[in-house]
Amino acid sequence: MEDKKLLIEVNNVSMRFKLPNQKINNLKEMFVKLVKRKLKYRDFYAVKDISLNIYKGESLAIIGRNGSGKSTLLKIITQIVRPTSGGVKAYTSNIIPLLQLGAGFDMNSTGYQNVYLNGAILGYTKKEIDEKMKGIIEFSELQDFMNVELKNYSQGMLARLGFAIAISCNPEVLIVDEILAVGDTAFQKKCYEKLNELKNNGVTFIIVSHSDVVKEMCSRAIWIKDGEKVMDGDINAVYDAYINYLETGN
Repeated sequence: MEDKKLLIEVNNVSMRFKLPNQKINNLKEMFVKLVKRKLKYRDFYAVKDISLNIYKGESLAIIGRNGSGKSTLLKIITQIVRPTSGGVKAYTSNIIPLLQLGAGFDMNSTGYQNVYLNGAILGYTKKEIDEKMKGIIEFSELQDFMNVELKNYSQGMLARLGFAIAISCNPEVLIVDEILAVGDTAFQKKCYEKLNELKNNGVTFIIVSHSDVVKEMCSRAIWIKDGEKVMDGDINAVYDAYINYLETGN
């Protein structure tokens, strides 16, 4: 990797939360315990001391069980949240995160209006967005719904629109959480084919997915367990070790 351009540098990042030791049933109970100083906390690490470098042209899968810290790590990498300790350095400003259904959308506005809104947030002019609009609509297959407010969209429709906007913006780094797990199989296949096309064109992408399709799409994987990096390396070796752990516990 020494001859490749470093795009993102993650240095010993941790994200610590304080959780109550006892179950709190409602806000009144929490307030009473706070006043009486009977509320005790414990430290919980969603991410603990993770370091990694991401280079231009890499295709990286982040795998692990639900609640292992994958999504938190992505939010740290994209600098949506600030880690408790450690830091992230990005050597490109062209990072497009696609992390959560509805994120960055105005649910009371139409599909058309949200394309312009997202495009403007990403720094595109109205003319540039106009030029991209046809491709976004065709890829999302939402021709009949672009004048409909997003609050009436299904999760699959939101995923379609979000992904179509993201890939139209010529990202240098595309970061995709498990939102491709929603919707129909045919559209998922179309998205993965598009990611492969982007990869062949030199786009760097990071993807969180439980599907074994990542073995075909990615060359590298990181396995996260209880907020810690267990393994980082060749996609086949890491994925197979992860599946073995799920099946045997070892």
